[in-house]
Amino acid sequence: MTATVEAGPADRLHSVPLRRVVGQVRRAGPLGLLDGLGDRARGQIVRLNLGPFRPFLVTHPDHLQHILRTHAADYPRGAAMWSALGRLTGKGIGGEGAQWHASREILQTAFSAGYLKSMSGQMIDSITGAVDDLAARAGQPIDAGVEMTRVVQRVVDPVFFGSLIPDGEGDRLGEAVATAMGSLLWRMAMPFVPHAVPMPGDRPFKRATRTVNEILRPVLAQARKDQRDGADIVTKLMRGTGADGQPLTDDQICEDIVALFVAGSESSAIALTWIWVSIVQHADVYERVRAEVDAVVGDGPLRREHVRELTYTQMVLREVLRIYSVGWAVPRMATKDDVIDGVEIPAGSTLVITPYLTHRLEEFWPDPLKFDPDRFTREQVRARHPLAYMPFGNGAHQCLGEAFFHQEAALIVAGMLRRFDVALAGPVAPKLSLTLQPREPVELVLTPR
Repeated sequence: MTATVEAGPADRLHSVPLRRVVGQVRRAGPLGLLDGLGDRARGQIVRLNLGPFRPFLVTHPDHLQHILRTHAADYPRGAAMWSALGRLTGKGIGGEGAQWHASREILQTAFSAGYLKSMSGQMIDSITGAVDDLAARAGQPIDAGVEMTRVVQRVVDPVFFGSLIPDGEGDRLGEAVATAMGSLLWRMAMPFVPHAVPMPGDRPFKRATRTVNEILRPVLAQARKDQRDGADIVTKLMRGTGADGQPLTDDQICEDIVALFVAGSESSAIALTWIWVSIVQHADVYERVRAEVDAVVGDGPLRREHVRELTYTQMVLREVLRIYSVGWAVPRMATKDDVIDGVEIPAGSTLVITPYLTHRLEEFWPDPLKFDPDRFTREQVRARHPLAYMPFGNGAHQCLGEAFFHQEAALIVAGMLRRFDVALAGPVAPKLSLTLQPREPVELVLTPR
């Protein structure tokens, strides 16, 4: 499917009229529209004419460098997505400006190499326990999204909350955050509508955020009462100060925790689901990963050192995140008039960075739709543009949890493959939502080895 676009000045800008956007979405859905835009533009800037909302789509690494590095101060958060998402994640680590900087300073230590090393034993215990629980359901289809969410929540509970979340509440918190995220789509699509005007999704959003607060407020109250001396994120935030030099309020702490939960739990679970889809759909990759797990881990317990030794598995994880860019859209707002590669960018414009399309540019990824983990050998990585691959973003707002995810994901894959043969119970197709996720539940069948 190919999108029809009209060339702009100097053939550097493609403009897509509203009628064609609507027609493409009707014929092929939002993902089909995005694929078609990428096929036709091939790295050039595209402008979508959506009535009063006219965002630019930006995909080429040179253009991304301009926005995220060279002129990053001129392209802050604050566009449609962040305005809508900010109702859930606040103005701290999920926002921009002085308070974002204060929250990031607090949280950086929570994702340092030293902290990951200190928490690796707890992470491994959590993963091993979760895999043991899955053995009871071997032989029957399981929902990969549900189960990977449970595994991830079992990992993040001690890291984020110091194991303060009561049993069963982790699932409830995850469901509430997912509901709140999904209900923001209309607000994102129509950012010019005032929040005072009711829109679809508002009611489930309010219910979900009420549930989030019902779960997190008692956690904070208990943590303050206990005067904890742990290294978990709740404790770090309680000890931290905001941009005004004052201790963070409970509101600010809750918002930062939710922002981290979105990235550390929901997005991670979606990525892990795509990992299983990708491995199982490519038999040669599956066999290489399993052989590596057998050689590195064997019959012994999982160890943190295995993460570095699982070199091919890590290449597979990176290729999965290239093909299935969970965070497929990353918006920025131009604060002043600018020119990018000959294209005029008026102040106030929304620019939507699309890693999903960047990861499909043939200039950097030959045969881009082919699943090929060998793209991530050291030699190939060094030879590529540094912004040709950005599943965790780039620049000042690059995700703090990148190393955490790779450690967690490698250990989960190793923990499961040494215990089970994994198969898919049915076909899987992606869809665009706030994230890139499976259209239908992904069913896995686990067979004991």
